[in-house]
Amino acid sequence: MPTSEFLIDTQPAPGDVQYLEDRLYEFNSAATGTTDGEWLAIFVKDHGDRIVGGLSGNTWGGCLEIRQFWVDEERRRRGLGTRLLAAAEQEARRRGCQQMVLMTFSFQAPDFYARHGFDVVAMVDDHPRGHKNMLLRKRLGGAMT
Repeated sequence: MPTSEFLIDTQPAPGDVQYLEDRLYEFNSAATGTTDGEWLAIFVKDHGDRIVGGLSGNTWGGCLEIRQFWVDEERRRRGLGTRLLAAAEQEARRRGCQQMVLMTFSFQAPDFYARHGFDVVAMVDDHPRGHKNMLLRKRLGGAMT
């Protein structure tokens, strides 16, 4: 394939990224026979309708994967993150999930997640330079397959 067919895009259209997500989901579902995937987003908004916290990800095959989790700096250390995580866990259980997974960096909130029952299952050093990228998991009970 000639390199002229490659398009490097630093601001891809959300629909183009979603297209890739959809194709990967189709492939993964066909390969596993698991077709129960659903998006999950939980937002907290202030009186001006501005997002001040939230998380998003998806459930699939008995697992909630949290992809984004953020709380506005001014609202941290007041329990909002804990309540968001609890709401996500409640929804994961409702959807039949036996575990939750997420990635975090060593400079983000690994201690927060540890306090909430997450264990480190993998770590990549120097991602980014001088820090670690960690894969965390929390088992929710039930049979693990």
